Amino acid sequence: MNMTKPLILKGTAIGGEKEPLICTSLIAKNEAALLSELAIVVQKSPDIIEWRVDYFEDIGDVACVLSAAQHIRDGTNGIPIIFTRRSTLEGGEAIAINEDQVLEIYQAVCASKYVDFIDYELSLDPIHFKAALNAAHNNGIKLIASFHDFQLTPPKANIVEKFILAEKMGADIAKVAVMPRTIDDVLTLLAATLEGNRSSKLPIISMSMGPFGSFSRLFGWAFGSSVTFAVGDKASAPGQVPIEELRSVLEILHRSLMSK
Repeated sequence: MNMTKPLILKGTAIGGEKEPLICTSLIAKNEAALLSELAIVVQKSPDIIEWRVDYFEDIGDVACVLSAAQHIRDGTNGIPIIFTRRSTLEGGEAIAINEDQVLEIYQAVCASKYVDFIDYELSLDPIHFKAALNAAHNNGIKLIASFHDFQLTPPKANIVEKFILAEKMGADIAKVAVMPRTIDDVLTLLAATLEGNRSSKLPIISMSMGPFGSFSRLFGWAFGSSVTFAVGDKASAPGQVPIEELRSVLEILHRSLMSK
């Protein structure tokens, strides 16, 4: 009983169509710290590793970014990698370079083929988005089109529109993360995920953030979210659950569903 769409990489489903895939993020500020963080994360065997390069203090130096990306690739034991610069408008760290320079980094990283996915935000200039998409697809990299709202949870229809827009823009995966103010907002996100999974051909990643949002991280996959983010070493967003605790809950849920 598959509830999510698989993430396909080089013709093969990551994790053998496991539901959900577990992703952990790297947020260290320099290469040495990144590799130490990576060693801790790899021991916990996530399905995907995300490098949040907006935390990286040498983000403005393409050569330093590529060096770090290569060493991360060498240390992952084959675990797929997402390369992400999160903008300050969507919860990321402040950086001292402009969007044209960010795009140059994305293009260089895609050309290096040290990563398997890039995450680029739907809210950015369509010209930049198209350039990032071309850089990815010209090098066999998948693009995750993402939208984050750290203030509130939009209405269900607006969330579904983001999933549909990602598909129209040519992305390979659609991601939405929102902040709930009440428990009802988590239900809104889950309902939108269910509808988006039925309406779009793309794999969907969705989550509510913060304490209430932890529910979506634990069972959002049952509504169609293909990936959930967990803490490997340090959290990259509010409400993330340690990977060991997440696995325990997922095992219980899977056993319960298999008994039906």
